[in-house]
Amino acid sequence: MTDDKPMNSPYLLQMKEIYKSFGPVTVSAGVTLEVKPGEIHALLGENGAGKSVLMSILCGILKPDSGSIHYKGAPLNIGSPREAIRHGIGMVHQHFMLVPNLTVAENYVLGQGTPLRLINDMKAVHQRITALSDRYGLDVRPDAVIEDLSVGEQQRVEILKVLFHGTDLLILDEPTAVLTPQETDRLLDLMRDLVADGKTVIFISHKLDEVMRVSDQISVMRDFKVVHTTAVTDTNPRELARLMVGRDVLMELPRGSANPGQVVLSVDGLSCRNDLGLPALKGVSFSVKAGEIVGIAGVSGNGQTELSLAISGLLPIDAGKVSLEGKDITGLSPAEINQLSFAHVPEDRHKMGVLLPFTLAENAILHRYNQSPFAKKGLLQRGVTASFARDLIKRFRVKTPDEEEFLANLSGGNQQKLVVARELARDPNFILVSQLTRGIDIGAIEFILQEMLKQRDAGRAILLISTELEELFTVCDRILVMFHGEILGEVPADRSRLEEVGLMMAGQRSAPAAAMEPALT
Repeated sequence: MTDDKPMNSPYLLQMKEIYKSFGPVTVSAGVTLEVKPGEIHALLGENGAGKSVLMSILCGILKPDSGSIHYKGAPLNIGSPREAIRHGIGMVHQHFMLVPNLTVAENYVLGQGTPLRLINDMKAVHQRITALSDRYGLDVRPDAVIEDLSVGEQQRVEILKVLFHGTDLLILDEPTAVLTPQETDRLLDLMRDLVADGKTVIFISHKLDEVMRVSDQISVMRDFKVVHTTAVTDTNPRELARLMVGRDVLMELPRGSANPGQVVLSVDGLSCRNDLGLPALKGVSFSVKAGEIVGIAGVSGNGQTELSLAISGLLPIDAGKVSLEGKDITGLSPAEINQLSFAHVPEDRHKMGVLLPFTLAENAILHRYNQSPFAKKGLLQRGVTASFARDLIKRFRVKTPDEEEFLANLSGGNQQKLVVARELARDPNFILVSQLTRGIDIGAIEFILQEMLKQRDAGRAILLISTELEELFTVCDRILVMFHGEILGEVPADRSRLEEVGLMMAGQRSAPAAAMEPALT
């Protein structure tokens, strides 16, 4: 770090010429970022552009190779996240940093060097959490166990945790990636409340509509540098997308009409329970035909996860039937379903889609590591595997040094592209996709959604489960809406029906669906 003289500046934060490399790999190539006090400053860029690395340097998780940081007019040299918190800088990471089997209050005092007197007086901790929760309308219970909370509740716990430690500069890394539309609206309102309360927010996001709604200033990163900074009033989503990707991005994907064929997947009266033993699906019935994309919309937690798991054999079915190409697959194990013409892009790629400590080549054959041509007489054919992985990397534009790179070193978007590439390489007749574009950038979203349309036009049957209505309206041919484990109605993918979909997501059954119910006498 250089330049230790105090400085008079209108900026709360100045990061100048920040360089960082891991061996031959550059992850920050002279970044300069300036943030004014009391503003929401959005940081945009494709996956792997260097956004999270830059913020990790600011928070003391990583140390820069060179460059300078000034904060509140003075030089800043942070050696650890604890030091960053002492300076009033806190970060809410995309993947939560909470211990699942501890309470909210226990997580707040864990690892922060909190005085023993405070740990011994947990009543004071509870009172402070409650006061902050009430002040910002976060509805966080200090005695709640983390693993019992929904994703949205855990997000609020993470934000309040940072505020609990006295943060002035709050960094939110993809905070809406796992939230429902309602939770997202609530979070954006909270960000404005924080600024009104004297805080400053750096908002890392891929979602241009949210950035335009809530930000004051926007900086765009590409190729590990900030390439443009502008006031939100002086730009638009199309320009931001072009700056992020380096080319014009299709904001609306062209697609022809579907030509549905025979029924490929049939779900009839499906009922099952969640991991708490409570009813999650209640007599769900629908079908997906060859050559169409059927969307499942709904607020997270209304049975979509259980539907995906039940269809793929990962959750026991209490009643009902699932058929694939006329064959009853109800009760088959995941391994047995894996032998069928069935591909699955799971909701949580880290838990169910990949092995992060493995290489890209190894992840590319996870389902087929013991099958020809990847195995011969019980031995892996590494040359064949490497060639197969290189082909997937090239076809799906996965940014990586080579196929032997560990998957953990790739951005979330590139990890997702590999999962999609692997599943489509199986040449399936049916594709089950959950939260396809969660946490990935606009360039990757455009590419992956175009690939889904290509698969539809090639005659594949696709079931797309998503909390992102824009995603569903962009590629689906018809949309089913789930509420409390039931299908409340079906609408064509016509944006003029958006209000109707929203009402069904809130529990109001559509008129056609209601008319199908038996009349009461």
